[in-house]
Amino acid sequence: MKSRILMPMLAVSLFTGVAMTVPIVAQEQSTIKQQNPNTAHYKITDLGTLQGGTFSQPFYINNNLGLVSGSSAIADGNQHAVLWLQELKLDIGVPGLGGPNSIAFRDNETLQATGEAETSTPDPNGEDFCGFGTHLTCLPFLWQGGHMTALATLGGHNGVAKAINDVGVVAGYAENSTPDPNCPAPQVLQFEPVVWEQGVIHELPTFPGDPEGLAYEINNGGQVVGGSGTCTTFNENFLYSLLPVHALLWEKGTVTDLGNLGGKTGQAGGNIAYAVNDQGQVVGVSDLPGDTTFHAFLWTRTTGMQDLGTLSGDVASLSLGINQTGSIVGASLDSNFNPRAFLWNNGVITDLNTLVAPQSPLYLLTGCSINSRGEITGLGVTSTGEIHTYLATPISR
Repeated sequence: MKSRILMPMLAVSLFTGVAMTVPIVAQEQSTIKQQNPNTAHYKITDLGTLQGGTFSQPFYINNNLGLVSGSSAIADGNQHAVLWLQELKLDIGVPGLGGPNSIAFRDNETLQATGEAETSTPDPNGEDFCGFGTHLTCLPFLWQGGHMTALATLGGHNGVAKAINDVGVVAGYAENSTPDPNCPAPQVLQFEPVVWEQGVIHELPTFPGDPEGLAYEINNGGQVVGGSGTCTTFNENFLYSLLPVHALLWEKGTVTDLGNLGGKTGQAGGNIAYAVNDQGQVVGVSDLPGDTTFHAFLWTRTTGMQDLGTLSGDVASLSLGINQTGSIVGASLDSNFNPRAFLWNNGVITDLNTLVAPQSPLYLLTGCSINSRGEITGLGVTSTGEIHTYLATPISR
């Protein structure tokens, strides 16, 4: 089983550094509680794991229900796609598409969900497209009414459905049948950004000259964001085999390069957009000049790409979610890549751990998604070092 611990985010694997990270964050958590006894703005709920699992991860929380989509390890070490409603958990990875692993990346207000799910069929090219280590074909799926259905590819064997809006249009990426000789083994085929409408797949253009790309999010107006670049070794934290060089916005048949914060090659965190709200505000990550570190960004049509900076003392950051009022969540990283969740509002970036109620069950590592009610989901670490999904609920003040 691959350990997808920090979402598509870090340049190094946190899982290999958990033993070092946990004592650090536990100490920081204790200090925060002592220094901020009267500043609680959120109640933290540990959403836990499926029975027998020790790890879970979220990707999205919807607006009206607060439904969280993600995945959880199970007793045998595989991962199943999960939907959480508060502390209620629904395993939608059974029976899935017949394979052992799956992840739900997004859900909508009509209780549909999308993601990736393995089949029981070995990949004909020996690829490990979704990175679970099984070398089984892995397909994009749409889940609704208790049933998971595979979506079409562009002629290749694999694909991923990353997002779905409230009218059921799905965005993601899929393989075509063209080999890319520049892809490192085991990846063989090209993969391109796509949307599915009524089950029909439509390819989106990449930035001119970029052979590969992916669509990451779609809003209710049909605007799609993501990135394009070149094929690279599968990254277990970013969850794809793309070196993203250009952050992109697709709308009305056109593709727009959102620019960058000075980095050109994508070698640090990359240049890619991760989320877009219905106002067309886009967030993501971009490399700084020299391509040695990366910062979270906010892009709007009027201001272009804005550097959101980092929390005090940190060296890198990325923004993962934005709600309809422009509140942004993400992660800020120190020089050892220890992460802490942040909330950005009206030009001010705040460590989310300083806003939680006393005796929080988790130290908050990332903010992955924020809805219009201000509820936040992300990754937290327990006092024993397990990585769990959390729900941060605003407290009336």
